[in-house]
Amino acid sequence: MNSEKLAELKAWLLRSDDRDFAADVIRHGYIVLEVERGNSAKTDARRVASVSKAICATVLAIASDRSQRGLTPVRMKFSDPAFQFIPWAQPLSDPRKAQITVKQLLNHTSGICPEATGAPNDGSWEYILGHSGDPRTATLAFDPGKGCGYSTHALAHAALVCETVTGMPYDKFAIEALFKPLGIERWWFQYYDGGEKHGRHPSHGLGMPARDLARIAYCMLRNGRWKTEQIIPTWFIDETAAPTHDVKTPEMRWKLNPEVFSHGWELPARHWPASGRHGEGIPADAREKPGSGGQLIAFVPSLDLVVTRQTGSSGDWQFEEYLRRACQAALPLPQTKPSTRKAQ
Repeated sequence: MNSEKLAELKAWLLRSDDRDFAADVIRHGYIVLEVERGNSAKTDARRVASVSKAICATVLAIASDRSQRGLTPVRMKFSDPAFQFIPWAQPLSDPRKAQITVKQLLNHTSGICPEATGAPNDGSWEYILGHSGDPRTATLAFDPGKGCGYSTHALAHAALVCETVTGMPYDKFAIEALFKPLGIERWWFQYYDGGEKHGRHPSHGLGMPARDLARIAYCMLRNGRWKTEQIIPTWFIDETAAPTHDVKTPEMRWKLNPEVFSHGWELPARHWPASGRHGEGIPADAREKPGSGGQLIAFVPSLDLVVTRQTGSSGDWQFEEYLRRACQAALPLPQTKPSTRKAQ
């Protein structure tokens, strides 16, 4: 790493906003920079906002992979209709919901209550599933696969899919299949109540320290392997390297390039500068997931780099600038010169 660039990055992190935070930069498996202000990178399991979307999608990929090997009660592929795994949603509030695939829940092309509608992201399961009488959750904003609308509600649905496929609540499966194998030590999950009909279930929302977030990104960086075990399926990691849909129209709320969105993760190099975010200086293979309040999880295979930040707060922040500066601090590996000695 370039020590001067790391020092500049530390100074930038401290002046980028006035929130308490913890941030980590990891290169070749070593923590090369850790900055803390008020938060502990090791112990503060504060809310990570939309970073939990990438984690949920990753957990769901593990569930799908296990299901295809007959290791879960129900089989599921990302191309399957999602609502066949969400019995609590019956009867469907919009018949078009039957067309939504699991993959569309993850890449913001489902049409389920985009944040552009202004509807609250949290509520009862009756509200989330479209049974409360609120037209914003009852009616799709567009036909499935025909638009792009960033949707927290869709990922809440994905947590229910995981529960049906694995036969255990989303939080219990995430802990057993991902958190414990990676040595993650601290977390908490968000729950929604649903009354007698819908019950109480975990959503995808969670809290986690910056270092534990880095374990997930590092496992992704290592093609899903942790020590000698394959934890995250390689097909999922490969597919996150490109858009997982063919929508071309801008995302509804922030007018982002829809090709930014993959399986719960995002491709920062594809940002349109006109949207207010840009990917200049970020390698094309980088994956990230920002969250409101300046939360970030990211990994860059070509640089063997992991970047995380956690605040527990809400609001905007310069996500790509953090990742860009971390990438600029990563020196290329020295090239080994061929030997000029004659063979003896």
